[in-house]
Amino acid sequence: MTVYHRYVALGDSQTEGMGDGDEARGYRGFADRLAEHLARVGPGLLYANLAVRGRRAVQVRDEQLAAALELRPDLATVVAGMNDLIRPGFDAAEVAGALEEMFARLTAGGAHVVTVTYPDIGRIVPVARRLLPRVLDLNERIRRAAARHGVTVVDTFPLASVTDARLWSADRLHASPAGHTVIAAALAHALDLPGSDGTWMDPLPPLPAPPVWRAAATELRWFAAFAGPWLGRRLLGRSSGDGRTAKRPALTPVLELGAG
Repeated sequence: MTVYHRYVALGDSQTEGMGDGDEARGYRGFADRLAEHLARVGPGLLYANLAVRGRRAVQVRDEQLAAALELRPDLATVVAGMNDLIRPGFDAAEVAGALEEMFARLTAGGAHVVTVTYPDIGRIVPVARRLLPRVLDLNERIRRAAARHGVTVVDTFPLASVTDARLWSADRLHASPAGHTVIAAALAHALDLPGSDGTWMDPLPPLPAPPVWRAAATELRWFAAFAGPWLGRRLLGRSSGDGRTAKRPALTPVLELGAG
């Protein structure tokens, strides 16, 4: 069993923990949850989270990689690319290239790196069904880059269970607390941590299908509350991460947060 001592998380809003907490209490997220699991295995674990919401893969590389390398992690998670995937002008080669540079430099620095593939987001956001070719392309590039550098991949794409609406927050871009718990469990399983297993892949109990009118009303509310403001920021050239910095830029001991 490998005991990790220095865990650094790189990424965007998902790694920051959005959807699992709020602005008043702070965000927990899968990286915090994984750090807590790691700390139970190795109580001396130090943890840093460099992620900032809204960042594209190139920005994660340019803004977070050097800082991560200075922290000399023996474990790193790299999760980035969704903010690229949903934007016009998506360039799979550019995204994969940024990810691969992070994989290469972190592994060369002695870190065990873990990353993920993306689910079929059209199952989460119906208007995004047309993005499936992008998801397939990026996922295959992630798998190939990971293989070249010995990076562990949690392959979520084949699992319909990860697109269950109950694992996603109301904005459908960020995991819910239950979803962040599943991601953390998946990463722990990939790392073969004590107490981890494959139950994170199990589907939730089925729910009855909503009436057509209710489903349509849900889509309209989602567009008004989340998709519209997102499009507005894009038109104005703004990002949800403008002015934001990492929530945990230094390696510090892990404390149980106790959130649900």
